[in-house]
Amino acid sequence: MKFSMRFPLLFLTVTVLLGGCNSAMQTYKKGVKHFEAGEYNPAIDQFAKTGDKVDAARLNYYTAEAYRLSDRIQLAAPYYKKALDANVEASVPGATPDLAPKPAFTDVNLADVRLNYAYALKATGDYAGAQAQLQQFLDSRPKNKVSLARAQREIETLRAIGAIQAKQTDFRLKNLGGVNSAGTEYAPVLRGDELIFTASRKDVTYKANGLPMTALYKAKIGQNPDETGADRGDGAGPQLFSNSVFQNDVNEGTPAFSKDGKAMVFARGNNGKRKGGDDVDLYLSRQDKDGNWSAPFRLPISDSLAWDGSPAFSADGKTLYFASNRTGTVGGLDLYRANMDASGRFSRPVNMGRDINTAGNELFPFVAADGKLYFSSDGHPGLGKLDVFVATRSGGVIRVENMGQPINSPADDFGLTFPEANKGYMASNRAGGKGDDDIYLVESGQPDTTTIAKNTPPKQGAAKVVRYFLAGTVATNTSPNNPLDSARVRIVDDANDATVAEVTTGKPGTFGKFPVQEGKSYSILAERPGYLTRREPFTMQGRSIPDIFLTKPETDTTFNVALLLDKVELNKTFVLENIYYDLDKYNIRSDAATELDKLVTILKDNPTLKIELSSHTDVRAADAYNLRLSQNRAKAAVDYIISKGIDAERLTAKGYGETQLVVKNARTEEEHQRNRRTEFKVLAL
Repeated sequence: MKFSMRFPLLFLTVTVLLGGCNSAMQTYKKGVKHFEAGEYNPAIDQFAKTGDKVDAARLNYYTAEAYRLSDRIQLAAPYYKKALDANVEASVPGATPDLAPKPAFTDVNLADVRLNYAYALKATGDYAGAQAQLQQFLDSRPKNKVSLARAQREIETLRAIGAIQAKQTDFRLKNLGGVNSAGTEYAPVLRGDELIFTASRKDVTYKANGLPMTALYKAKIGQNPDETGADRGDGAGPQLFSNSVFQNDVNEGTPAFSKDGKAMVFARGNNGKRKGGDDVDLYLSRQDKDGNWSAPFRLPISDSLAWDGSPAFSADGKTLYFASNRTGTVGGLDLYRANMDASGRFSRPVNMGRDINTAGNELFPFVAADGKLYFSSDGHPGLGKLDVFVATRSGGVIRVENMGQPINSPADDFGLTFPEANKGYMASNRAGGKGDDDIYLVESGQPDTTTIAKNTPPKQGAAKVVRYFLAGTVATNTSPNNPLDSARVRIVDDANDATVAEVTTGKPGTFGKFPVQEGKSYSILAERPGYLTRREPFTMQGRSIPDIFLTKPETDTTFNVALLLDKVELNKTFVLENIYYDLDKYNIRSDAATELDKLVTILKDNPTLKIELSSHTDVRAADAYNLRLSQNRAKAAVDYIISKGIDAERLTAKGYGETQLVVKNARTEEEHQRNRRTEFKVLAL
């Protein structure tokens, strides 16, 4: 009887286990679905319900990424560790190899996990742990150049973290208890006697972080900073800024006011229609004579495919600064500026350059009355994820300096504004606050006279000297890259088109070294008979060594550039990369124009060259249609090149349709894309 009972019990146990596993897997899949939709907080909730019945490495990785992507990276650290530990365990053969779990990560994304884990550890103040993870990331020889550059800069920052921590200022921070709540408050701006700020107080939840949607609020500034905005029982607490700029189902925030205070630019978006929150645009509202704010309208300078936010006006109100991740950025979010004319129209936004912008993120700009530019960044050397920096200019060279402690901490510190010389406001999610992000009063007893708007004399004392040089090699654009001697190399100052150095390469194909100056941009031209002249841009913007990394009184640094020359032959074909067209169209898109501009440069540097510019399609349409479409595309490209000043007699447009396939039996989209290419062929030298 006992024996016969075992099978029903065993069957019941297996059924329960399988049912539990199936339920956990369904919960896990729901979490992944939320994650892929950018709904990170619901994803975290689902992942927390799965227990230990699914792949631990992937489960914890998704959880960590959900925290990171919803700006809670300090909470991601333990989950990155669990993901890495589970992956290591899966890599070790067990007693029953057939049943052993498989590693969740390839070598490529394992490196990315370590990089993000390093940033998470830094945000918690574990600098030694972050440095160890970064070293493992670098040891893996990552191929992504942007990630590699960030990691190299970050590990140098961590090695110098003691020097950054040693910078103490006399600023004092006070938490504005009357304004802050258990939610998030940030982007404080003083307007008259009111503090305008962003807070998560709507009755609709933002699925990325689980907090209420944000809106603009206002609070009276009291004599006692600790009571600013406090409701003393008379209804004098924080109030909604304006019903006319309030929309309940989106995030609104980061206000900027014109000089007269009657025009306001702010950010609005995150309606959940696009993953990652990139549907954020800039809006403008104006105040009428009765004090009412108009219904906001979207500014034309916003990019519908990008995140545009954290605006700020210059002190004179003639320039708008903002952050954006639009095409053409140096890294993630970059700072841009756009001038405003007397009628309120904005010019085309201009990237503020590599001295300010890094491979990381720069946002929350503020230009003080004395011209100093304050902003937050996770790309410049800092104590945490976001630190506050100040940019100054002296002798035409921009310097970016960490604001030091106590303004900065291992947490996110951002949105610093200085309506008065020694009194300002900022936000931080540092320990000891009331909620997620809190607003702090910032006061100092010492004036700071540095400025980005004017040239100021260098500080007295033992200033460190850095000399920068440029050197390089000239070789064939073949495999292997054979060095080319007798190549003429010129280094040209882009500002005045003046040649600052000229040399002929020797037997090893090398040249240099030549001095270059901070802040300047150059072009390096290499030419040799029988080869296409090559022009390589080189900028010193963003290459200056931060003072915090300088350990010697004098430092020499040499940058090396490799120039690869193509041997030119009649009927030789060169493929132009990234010349894409919209489906069934042949107009030149902005991204294609960027690549065609490179061909314009080649033609200008090789004035006797005549070419055929050809366009090719894939096979997914009728032959006649593809032939006509490719001819129109080739002609459009040639017309564009002619518009840039190239003689039409040097150009021939030819469409080949699908007659010259690179991949004969293309199946994947990548293979079809290889067939949809644009090329140029040398017709005459």
